[in-house]
Amino acid sequence: MTVDVRTVAESEFSDWQRALRVGFLRPPVVSDAEVADRLPHVDLTRTLGAYDRGRTVATFRSFRQEVSTVGGGILTADAITQVTVSPTHRRRGLLSRMMSTDLTAAKERGDALATLIAAEYPIYGRFGFGVASSIAEWSVDLRVAGLDPRRSGRPEDGGRIDLTDADEIREVGPDVHRALMGVRAGVTARTPRDWDSGTGAAVQSEPWQEPYYAVYRAESGQVEGYVAYTVDERWDDAKQPVNTAKVRDLIAATPAAERALWRYVCSVDWISTVRSGYRAPDDPLPSLLPDRRAARVLTHADMLWVRVLDAVRVLEGRTYPVKDALVLDVRDGYATGEAGGFTGGRYLLDASPEGVSCARTTRSADLAFDVAHLGAFAFGDESAVRLARLGLVDELTPGAAARADLLFHTPLRAFSPDIF
Repeated sequence: MTVDVRTVAESEFSDWQRALRVGFLRPPVVSDAEVADRLPHVDLTRTLGAYDRGRTVATFRSFRQEVSTVGGGILTADAITQVTVSPTHRRRGLLSRMMSTDLTAAKERGDALATLIAAEYPIYGRFGFGVASSIAEWSVDLRVAGLDPRRSGRPEDGGRIDLTDADEIREVGPDVHRALMGVRAGVTARTPRDWDSGTGAAVQSEPWQEPYYAVYRAESGQVEGYVAYTVDERWDDAKQPVNTAKVRDLIAATPAAERALWRYVCSVDWISTVRSGYRAPDDPLPSLLPDRRAARVLTHADMLWVRVLDAVRVLEGRTYPVKDALVLDVRDGYATGEAGGFTGGRYLLDASPEGVSCARTTRSADLAFDVAHLGAFAFGDESAVRLARLGLVDELTPGAAARADLLFHTPLRAFSPDIF
């Protein structure tokens, strides 16, 4: 019997949620309260399921998302999430069928790109996705960090740190987060639902531990950053506190706020270790410590994956630090029924600090590469020289890879703080 791939009816949503939990190896039980809480926030026209004899055996969902670009621009993305195939139905092409359905619809809608967070690395490259941002996580041993506890918790620029609660974070957090989108590429916008989920106001599928919240106010009184952290309480055999603070969310719109919030977290009494949570690889935390070896890397991994659907909009949607013109041959082999996949072909990128234009061309290419690498270049988080050395970029004009690195350079690395 053929397995049917189609959108999910409202009456099937509970079973779809159960299959989702099976795919992620979570207890296959979904309460009526969870269904009632989540259903209003799900677009069923963009929610796919695979059905075998009426039972959900694969799940796939997408939603509209905004993503920041280099220079503070915004692109509309097709955000893909909750992708699973039940263990009884693997290797039957169900993911390929759902992905093709969704990406085709996204292209027809006019989305510039598709995004996702990959649970497993090897899966999505064959669909044209590539890594556009990475994250790092540090564990800081405060006993050897060398911070002066008399000074590290107090901002030195006229600002101040205030403890607060979830209600204020839901009020002031969105403006701070939008400001971050103006200075970092790869930041995905948060919806009101995201703020509710992130502060415990929505029904939680896992046990919720209320965090501590603190905001940084500039001398003017404006909130420019906030942090949410929890504490694992532990005492050693000598009855000394060896507690660990785990940062759940730290968003700062200014360097002063970022410095002040990290110094605050690292100065709380009875805390001996700070786990940073997922941060940009160039986060300032380690360099704020007198002994940066006190910050040990726990994780350095891929985060946001991007699949470009419209090369012109993506390349024109960011700023460029130098003036140059390059012809890029983008190879898009994903089968869509049309030549060149969704966005394959040659593009003349003519850019400078004053502006940018990009258009298809028949001119000879300077660089040739797979569409999976285009997102990384556009978000400024990959080197054409490096990929050429790996054999993943063909340098057809001598020196073109180095020129591309200058053209696509960004002073801050892409940062995607949220899993979706």
